Amino acid sequence: MLYEAATWRPGPARPPFEDVFSNPRIAGYVEGWGRPGDYGVIAEADDGTPVGAAWYRSFTEAEHGLGFVAPAVPEVAVGVSTGARGRGVGTRLLAALIAHARETRTLALSLSVEEGNAAARLYERLRFARVARVGNAWTMRLDL
Repeated sequence: MLYEAATWRPGPARPPFEDVFSNPRIAGYVEGWGRPGDYGVIAEADDGTPVGAAWYRSFTEAEHGLGFVAPAVPEVAVGVSTGARGRGVGTRLLAALIAHARETRTLALSLSVEEGNAAARLYERLRFARVARVGNAWTMRLDL
């Protein structure tokens, strides 16, 4: 699902899987999964096929993802398969992440969303606020 998140733009030409995961800022969202504080949820179709996933993990000042704001604020990643987009999958995944973060008394969550990505409306609806512009993307934060 990280590949889906990183290659969200519509169109037939998506970069090869290996090219996407050669970027350490992207691969860092899943490499060594299972560190303390890592948490994720998966959405499945009726037949059990995964159609989406959302997860968060904490990073350091020296090594972090694209939506970093502070070591105490985990970064969120969300990926929904192309055929399942626009059906509420992302909303349900993020609601589960936010609920878990509140239960564990997490201070806030952050993420990065590129200009033109329709997911920005979802994040704003869930009360993520734009806190910084980095290149063609917004870093957003949800205070819990």
